[in-house]
Amino acid sequence: MTKPDLKTVKTPAEPWSPNTWRNKPAKQLPEYPDQAALGRVEEIIGDLPPLVFAGEARHLKAQLAAACNGEAFVLQGGDCAESFQEFGANKIRDTFRVLLQMSVVMTFGGAMPIVKMGRMAGQFAKPRSSDNETQGDVTLPSYRGDIVNKLEFTEEGRIPDPQRMIRAYNQSASTLNLLRAFASGGYADLNEVHRWNLDFVKDSPLSERYEALASDIDSALTFMKACGITGEKVPTMRETDFYTCHEALLLPYEEAMTRIDSTTDDWYDTSAHFLWIGARTQQTDGAQIEFVRGINNPIGMKVPPELDADTLMTLIDTINPENEAGRLSLIARMGCDQLEEKLTPLVRRVKEEGRNVVWICDPMHGNIEKSDSGFKTRRFDNILAEVKGFFNVHRAEGTHPGGVHFEMTGQDVTECVGGAEDIKDEDLSSRYHTACDPRLNANQALELAFLISDELKTLR
Repeated sequence: MTKPDLKTVKTPAEPWSPNTWRNKPAKQLPEYPDQAALGRVEEIIGDLPPLVFAGEARHLKAQLAAACNGEAFVLQGGDCAESFQEFGANKIRDTFRVLLQMSVVMTFGGAMPIVKMGRMAGQFAKPRSSDNETQGDVTLPSYRGDIVNKLEFTEEGRIPDPQRMIRAYNQSASTLNLLRAFASGGYADLNEVHRWNLDFVKDSPLSERYEALASDIDSALTFMKACGITGEKVPTMRETDFYTCHEALLLPYEEAMTRIDSTTDDWYDTSAHFLWIGARTQQTDGAQIEFVRGINNPIGMKVPPELDADTLMTLIDTINPENEAGRLSLIARMGCDQLEEKLTPLVRRVKEEGRNVVWICDPMHGNIEKSDSGFKTRRFDNILAEVKGFFNVHRAEGTHPGGVHFEMTGQDVTECVGGAEDIKDEDLSSRYHTACDPRLNANQALELAFLISDELKTLR
């Protein structure tokens, strides 16, 4: 892929180039005090190699098209926001491992491929509800993720620094290098992943519930081995496809990472395989929507409860004017109490209008609450209830539930209450490590995968 001189390409709407977003109203972007320094960093990043490749993004789009048709299921998971401080091979490995474990359980339950995407190698920027944060008598700019400024509440630390984009790029490159090695180097061997699941079943408080499924998977693998289907003979037994995704929020960085594919002459954002638009930046005339409409990556868009059907249809047609299957995923984040009421008319309208989308459930962002102990948390039962409600809506409307989107980690954190381990409010302080939103820990994430597997079985 090349980084040629900026040129304009035509879309069915208006002329587009990677910088036309600058002519639109932009939300959630930091105010860099030194614009010249920002420009220099953009030039540096623009000359750096791509992190992902157009062919990989096209392969993902094809798999998402299968999910659009009910022939695959999407598993999207990872950190709320990556950090520079909590970065290391073990952390990457543990999150990758849990996603693999979840995918094996869900593959067996749904009898269909699982499309695996990690909120990794680029999920650094975070939208904020306010531009400023006040502690005591001091008001400073809000923390917008390590790619922008520092978490520490100091005047110097909260100044947006464009040099942090270069560090984010380098960390993303290192993360991707390790993920590719894990995905293709034998770590993803199906038998090995299943052994990890057997360890989980053995140690889980819900061992009896999960034992039957684990035993069925074990029998299937034994049968395949007896038939000569092993990793040595069938590479897909030892390898897996794994894609990266993040929110398309910090547009100066995303523009600098956008390249023309030399084989198709199409524009791709090479910072990730899949990018999504958050609930705070989905204005129909906004900068983020303008940016993603011109890149050929598969795109996601969060669907909050306040989004009306007419606006949703306008956004769908702006991002996916050719109605291409696999191009657009709608990530519903409603909250368990109102999901079925709010999601049903949207799913029905999209179906009536014949739009090809992948419906994905994000049961995390609508279920944040403040615990009695003062920590921001999520309740496992509410997360599960939203997932079940999501399946209920699609079952009732005759549409395909296409996937799930979680904030989770492979670490043994205590940030979400409940689950089989029965984490309580008073337990949150023991291992509460997130810099932004609370995440499911490894056991909670895998427990949820077993429960989702039960839902997938009903779709067969």
